[in-house]
Amino acid sequence: MLNEERIILMTKMASYEENEGKKNMSIGKYFRSDYLSIQVLKAVISATVAFAIMLALFVFYDFEVFMQDIYKMDLITFAKNVLFCYVATVAVYGGIAYGVCSYRYSKAKKSLKCYYHNLKKLNSLYNE
Repeated sequence: MLNEERIILMTKMASYEENEGKKNMSIGKYFRSDYLSIQVLKAVISATVAFAIMLALFVFYDFEVFMQDIYKMDLITFAKNVLFCYVATVAVYGGIAYGVCSYRYSKAKKSLKCYYHNLKKLNSLYNE
């Protein structure tokens, strides 16, 4: 005999598994610190590449003037300014990535907790 409550619960769980469940299950297989470390490392690498591209665009935008002024400027001060901007960019980008990924992780864990609760409920319905 068909149990209407069981069918509704199975349909809801199947819909979850097809939509946001895939992403949440891939997040949920990590410990919090491992997930955040991986995501922040990805963000730092992305910020480094983006900063290098922006620095290259800045230099190549007016390369002739830059090459003429390179003998007049203090290269150590220029390198310190570039390094400071790089560290600030990476720190801000990494902080934002940490906050966003921490929120995503907690949201995914909460959603998976509800999913596992529904699995237990479904199991108890089958045992009846």
